[in-house]
Amino acid sequence: VLLQAYGGGLVQAGGSLRLSCAASGGIFSSNFMGWFRQAPGKDRKFVAVISRDGSVANYVSAVTGRFTISRDNDKKTVYLQMTSLKPEDTAIYYCTAGPAAGLSVQSYPYWGQGTQVTVSS
Repeated sequence: VLLQAYGGGLVQAGGSLRLSCAASGGIFSSNFMGWFRQAPGKDRKFVAVISRDGSVANYVSAVTGRFTISRDNDKKTVYLQMTSLKPEDTAIYYCTAGPAAGLSVQSYPYWGQGTQVTVSS
């Protein structure tokens, strides 16, 4: 499975961005899809994951109520809608895919290249 993430950019605090991640190869609908982020000097951390059919999502508490993960299995694309952005959301955001949902980097065998999100105060 190859993953291509895009949609990052520079936004002011309180603003919104939508990240997209297009998949090719493999069977998209058979994988859980997730987003992680990595701030400068920090470890890569879990943000959100969505089930194969899109019916169940799980979020880290820091983004609950502000971020929404969704997927379109026909388009083989997963999205992360981010609202009420804060400076602490600044990070490189990575999309990921795997056969099971998990909160750790090790849970996912497939990774995109990352897209930078910068939130200015």
